[in-house]
Amino acid sequence: MTDELILTDDRARIDLARAFRWISGESYWAKDIPFAVFRRAAENSLCVGAFQGREMVGFARVVTDRATFAWLCDVWVDAPARGRGVGKRMMAYLADHADLQGLRRWSLATRDAHELYRQFGFTAANAERGMERLDPQIYARALGRPDVR
Repeated sequence: MTDELILTDDRARIDLARAFRWISGESYWAKDIPFAVFRRAAENSLCVGAFQGREMVGFARVVTDRATFAWLCDVWVDAPARGRGVGKRMMAYLADHADLQGLRRWSLATRDAHELYRQFGFTAANAERGMERLDPQIYARALGRPDVR
């Protein structure tokens, strides 16, 4: 495997099955997301894959209208590739992406990567204005887990 990191938003190159395994199996924000839902989300978003050789080692998804707004989500770096700047490179790729220039607002939510995103101009959101409707157990209930309400 080469050490050179290649980033692309070419849908034909992105290993959606691998990204799905990371997000559905290891993430805290979309655990157990069904593949059909993840696939539809990816198809309606701008996605980037980070590759070392033929192996995809990182993935990120941006929900955007490509005019005014972008929501950065599903950012993942495979455990063996962490600490090598993959997340920074994906963020730089997205910050420079032609389809994401001139946007008034970028949003994201993170539990543990604040320092990464601060490097790209993200700050704490206005808690007085921000609102959401969240159902964190929707995928678990769809799987019929009796312990989830």
